[in-house]
Amino acid sequence: MMTPELQAQILRLYRSEKWPVHTIARQVGVHHGTVKRVLWQAGHPEVVGSPRPRLVDPYLPFIRETLARYPGLCASRVYQMVKERGYRGGPDHFRAVVACERPRPPAEAFLRLQTLPGEQGQVDWGHFGHVQIGAGQRALSGFVMVLSHSRHLYLEFFYGQKQSAFLWGHQGAFDFFGGVPRVVLYDNLKSAVLERQGEAIRFHPQMLRFAAHYGYEVRPVAVARGNQKGRVERAIQYIRTAFFAARTFRDVQDLNEQARAFCLGLAAQRKCPADKTLTVAQAFEQEQRHLLPLPDVPYAEEECVEVHVGKTPYVRFDKNDYSVPHDRVRRTLVVRASRNTVRILEGTQVLAQHARSYDQGRQVEEAAHIQALLEHKQQAQMHRGVSYLSLMVPQTKELLVQLAQRGGPLASATAALLRLLAHYGQAEMQLAVAEALSHAVPHPNAVRHVLERRCRERQQPPPLPVGLPPDSRLHRIAVVPHDLATYDALTQEDLDVDKIF
Repeated sequence: MMTPELQAQILRLYRSEKWPVHTIARQVGVHHGTVKRVLWQAGHPEVVGSPRPRLVDPYLPFIRETLARYPGLCASRVYQMVKERGYRGGPDHFRAVVACERPRPPAEAFLRLQTLPGEQGQVDWGHFGHVQIGAGQRALSGFVMVLSHSRHLYLEFFYGQKQSAFLWGHQGAFDFFGGVPRVVLYDNLKSAVLERQGEAIRFHPQMLRFAAHYGYEVRPVAVARGNQKGRVERAIQYIRTAFFAARTFRDVQDLNEQARAFCLGLAAQRKCPADKTLTVAQAFEQEQRHLLPLPDVPYAEEECVEVHVGKTPYVRFDKNDYSVPHDRVRRTLVVRASRNTVRILEGTQVLAQHARSYDQGRQVEEAAHIQALLEHKQQAQMHRGVSYLSLMVPQTKELLVQLAQRGGPLASATAALLRLLAHYGQAEMQLAVAEALSHAVPHPNAVRHVLERRCRERQQPPPLPVGLPPDSRLHRIAVVPHDLATYDALTQEDLDVDKIF
């Protein structure tokens, strides 16, 4: 290692003692090139000597002229051009020559920006990998908003970077801060800027409506000028290292609860870069009163998508299928989805409402839709009966799979299980199917045996099926029960006659 003491010793031996370079190198135990470098840096260029002529030297003027006109031209193309002009050297050394001769842009100086309290916020997305949800994978994205003055930050995670999630993140940030900054900076992401030609900018219409509702200005930074929103860029780096690294969580709700605790705790207690005497939380207390007040009515934002119902009564939304009434097939409907709910509408009529699933390839069904389809189309009873059983008693799917592996009849088994479900109910069927599977007997008779045994244990008679004729008119006949007291009177008359005789 070249220490200041060693440099001073080399200079003294060369200047005062007049030692040659190789003698100095041998005595102090360094390479002679190191000695030459120390002397050259101290103002003794004569020790270096004149360099040897190189093969590339005659072509340097041409190389410099070409690079001056085309600064981004790759070294391999310059090599081919020089080789066509008689250069006989190899490409490896030539790349180093081009790297030294390529003109460098002058270093740019930046002003340190100071913002007023409540004046500006900066927003950006951060990508945090993927998470497994059921059978599918979802991209995990973090929405980050930073107040430029106090550096107070808000963090919320979403599956993906849709426009609706972008606006939900804004709403959460404004509620978290208790106010709205006057200006919000964005880069040129599609959620804010649809198109840009120089200074002509076409903003996303939903973004403009949202900003008008909350009363702030949407301001994009210049193209490829990430330094203009450096506060949020550094905040995302800080989140990656101080929060997300080695973080475990159950789902996105659990992760967001941890993120909120992080924003109120560790992130809020760090020193404020603008004033080291204050923490971020203390600086935010001074800034909060300068924020714009929240509107009285929050902005209602839902994903709104037109969907087409095919031959089956399902609509596809966000990689999952949601059931609709069977009489709405072959129609175009509208899906309006919030974070946790999916509503399916026809005009202003709500046809179905489901809990939103972030899985992939899942069928989200309502039992009433399936039951109505079964009643409407009896020839589909076998196929839809399996789906209905799986919906009402999910373990029946495993029972039928094991029965099929043993070569059992699926049609009769499905019909038998449907009858048992209709007679005994969902709760009893779940217990009976679980017990049959635990004993490795995947058969409807085993399920029926368990159900009848449980009835005997409760001292209840088993339910008796009532067979009705196929004529639907007979199903609506009202039968008035006869008073049984008349039969008691007839019995009493028989007893009196016996006494007489």
